[in-house]
Amino acid sequence: EKGYETGEHAPGLKLGGSGAYRAAHHIIKTHAKVWHSYNNTWRSEQQGMVGISLTSGWGEPVDPHSQTDRDAAERYIQFRLGWFANPIYRGDYPEVMKNYVGRKSAQQGLGTSRLPTFSVQEKTYIKGTSDFLGIGHFSTRYVIPKSFPFLQASSYHTDRDLAELVDPTWPAPGPKWLYSVPWGFRRLLNFIKTQYGNPLIYVTENGVSEKVQCTQLCDEWRIDYLKGYVNEILKALNDGVNVKGYTAWSLLDKFEWNKGFSERFGFYHIDFNNKNKPRYPKASVAYYKKMISANGFPNPREVMS
Repeated sequence: EKGYETGEHAPGLKLGGSGAYRAAHHIIKTHAKVWHSYNNTWRSEQQGMVGISLTSGWGEPVDPHSQTDRDAAERYIQFRLGWFANPIYRGDYPEVMKNYVGRKSAQQGLGTSRLPTFSVQEKTYIKGTSDFLGIGHFSTRYVIPKSFPFLQASSYHTDRDLAELVDPTWPAPGPKWLYSVPWGFRRLLNFIKTQYGNPLIYVTENGVSEKVQCTQLCDEWRIDYLKGYVNEILKALNDGVNVKGYTAWSLLDKFEWNKGFSERFGFYHIDFNNKNKPRYPKASVAYYKKMISANGFPNPREVMS
């Protein structure tokens, strides 16, 4: 969407209303081809696994008792995670995506939907092409329905007919889009369990960047974020979700899309102005080291001998 619709990210194309859908269509078909290639050629010898990593927030209805709010929250997640996961796990795009994009395309006078279609053969070829699901997750939104007039320029965002809200009490230690809402992760993981047949899950991205560079490397907010989100993953495990591994984002400060080196997600601070790029551990390093040593939360009563 940012690469082929808004043009914020490389390759910087502004193909409003169709570019993101077309790019995703190719990604999904290419992913399936890679999976089949490995399955047919290397799996018997290597016993490896091929999956896909999808990044998604969680959408929570503002009023859980309102059907229209619940429908809007469902659209939020289907237009994000379901867009890619549904074809791979269930054989086609989510019905709500097909309905909404198809209807808006017809209102624009287009002969076909801006959302491409899979042939019967492609659906069969794509379905089941994932030995595990990688999940990147950072934040949550409250969701309400919002209608966009069809005369407006079409886009992925207006196709969904929803608005995203945040709770002003949510901590926002990092960039403007990243609020710390740990409970949303447990709900996302349970959604995956029920929607896609409880697949094997690896958390491939989860972390927070900082708005201001702290010269003392005192990133307590990152520690709080990690503590909250890992705790919700442990709850999801108790719910029966099949989470096998967790990877924090990220080990080092590094290049972040169009934000360059200004957005710092790392456990280690990098001095990019020094030609040797020295690395300095932030406070979160010591915390995360204890966490991975204990494979969870260390027992505060345990005495080191």
